[in-house]
Amino acid sequence: MTRGARGGSAGGRRLTLPVLASIVLASGGAPASAQTWVGENIEGGLHWHVSTPNGASWRLECRFPPVTYYRNVYERKVWINRFERTGRGADSGRLPLNVGYCHLWKTGGRGAVALGLARPGEAVGDATVDPSEPAAVGFL
Repeated sequence: MTRGARGGSAGGRRLTLPVLASIVLASGGAPASAQTWVGENIEGGLHWHVSTPNGASWRLECRFPPVTYYRNVYERKVWINRFERTGRGADSGRLPLNVGYCHLWKTGGRGAVALGLARPGEAVGDATVDPSEPAAVGFL
């Protein structure tokens, strides 16, 4: 019998529990206890700002560690770990935590699009004019 011919054993390799757990955590699955409760204050963390001097359109995607928050009386504990927004011209807001990273893609129009993230005492920024190359900033 050859090594790959064993019935249903995927080449004879088995995943152990520690290996399987690390794969799940690396792919974005995290235990519920690892989520930070932010209550109704879903915008209490990093400040983000998109700037487009010539009014270009853009798409923003930010990721951060999982948080749970109070949405309404029926959904008292909802979790998120991602924020997305599209727009044209300048815009700004806040993420739930003081850690995370964002990518900004130019989707149309003239000129550059720029992204800045700030938290107390620190600020980072990046810009792009290439629709295939996003601006990327973050605090981890």
